[in-house]
Amino acid sequence: MQLGTHVIEAGAALAPMAGVTDLGFRTVCAAHGAVLTVTEMVSSRALHYGDRKSFSLLTKNEGAVCGAQIFGNDPEIMAEGAVLALRHAPFDFIDINMGCPMPKIAGNGDGCALMKNLPLAGEIVRAVSSAVDVPVTVKARMGWDKGSVNVVELAKCCEENGAQAITVHGRTRAMLYSGVADWDIIKKVRQAVSIPVIANGDVVSPEAALRCLLRSGADLVMVGRAAFGDPWLFGQIRAALSGQEIPERPPLRERMDVALRQFEIAMADKGEHIACLEARKHLAWYLRGVAYSNEYKDRISRVSTADDVRAVVRGIQRDLR
Repeated sequence: MQLGTHVIEAGAALAPMAGVTDLGFRTVCAAHGAVLTVTEMVSSRALHYGDRKSFSLLTKNEGAVCGAQIFGNDPEIMAEGAVLALRHAPFDFIDINMGCPMPKIAGNGDGCALMKNLPLAGEIVRAVSSAVDVPVTVKARMGWDKGSVNVVELAKCCEENGAQAITVHGRTRAMLYSGVADWDIIKKVRQAVSIPVIANGDVVSPEAALRCLLRSGADLVMVGRAAFGDPWLFGQIRAALSGQEIPERPPLRERMDVALRQFEIAMADKGEHIACLEARKHLAWYLRGVAYSNEYKDRISRVSTADDVRAVVRGIQRDLR
């Protein structure tokens, strides 16, 4: 897949997820095979007002093509936000969020709400594309609900206004994360535009990635929640796409070494207190499916210092197999 000057190898992208895809998580996913990563979504209006917390989300990871995702509904402020994001860090592309279904986002006219106003969506893409020298992409859903599935029209509008790729999550805003993703609608988008199309939704295994690509005809797949605590999924997908034997996940001791590395990167980026709070969910995800791990999950829920995190990890490595 070509995105601007970047040739993206066959594999899987890591979806932007609020509260999850920080620098630490993106870095370990890229190290284990993610070919494209995107920051957590950042408010263009917050960047406009110089919000330090929002700027702190704009960190570029190494190891993969990396973009910054911004959201908003004002074309001028979105364009300014894109420029400010690139001044803050040399991202490879800017992604526009038109898919977030959460009420506090969509209810304010941002995210998926833009799918109900295609002229405004096109104006935003045009404004951002005109303001920056890197590719601009869009992430969207099928539509607002089953009665307004209009992602094909949105994709055409975005392409006409300068978008160089579009990611489609095969669910409506009303579905949130329930039900089954519709890969057939992604195929219709792929047939309607000439820019690359990335398929998102229910890509939970190497086998699912292959089925998704075959059914949708997409140029790339994007992995979301299935990657929680499992950055090895990206290497497995890359192996499957190249016809190689799919590797097993490494032993728990090695997996926890990666979890600790993720924490250390996050701590260097955002400080010990915040990194510890967020480690509570990340470490628990690394223990999904591990027998007899409940005691450690309970301890994880209370970590408050880096020493606590290290002690829990070493205990897991010593006691669990």
